[in-house]
Parts: sequence; structure tokens; C-alpha cells
Amino acid sequence: MSAPRPLAIQIGPYTFTGSSYDARGDVLYLHLADPAAGVEGEETPEGHLVRYDATGTLVGVTLLGARRLLDRDGAITITLPQRVEAAAIEEALAQAS
Repeated sequence: MSAPRPLAIQIGPYTFTGSSYDARGDVLYLHLADPAAGVEGEETPEGHLVRYDATGTLVGVTLLGARRLLDRDGAITITLPQRVEAAAIEEALAQAS
């Protein structure tokens, strides 16, 4: 029997190279880095979880009800955080001063 091939799952600008699925809980865990590095998390508007390391870098997402959503909708919607760099808004902030 051959070993399972590594998966690469693209969501927005992120390519998640690690995954595990808990069939009993219907939870899909995707990660960019060591899952143990996730020290903080926030819920997405869809009810999934986005995990960050101690520096605030995205390390993974937890998709709740993954199989149920795929069976029902044929897709999973997840809103990932978008970062706005200071240079993009500094002028607007300066105008308000």
C-alpha cells in the first residue's frame, strides 16, 4: 500500500499543505505551519476558525461541518483575514488630524 500523497489546498492567497479530518466531528483542519504554533484564533463570519501564531501570522484554519457543507452546498465559504498595511491608509489618517 502506498503512502497518501500530500495535499495542497488553495484558499485565496494561501496554500495549505497540511490537513487532517475528524470524521466523527466533521471538522477539517488545514495548516500552513506547525499546527501547535497556533496560539490565537478568531471566528470567521461563517463560523469557522482562523488560527495565528504568536507573531500574528496565519498558521491554519478549522472548517466546521466540512462534509455537511460540501454535501449541502457543493462548496465551503470562508472569509480569510485581509491585512491593510499602514502605507495604504496613512494619508487618510493624516487628513483626519
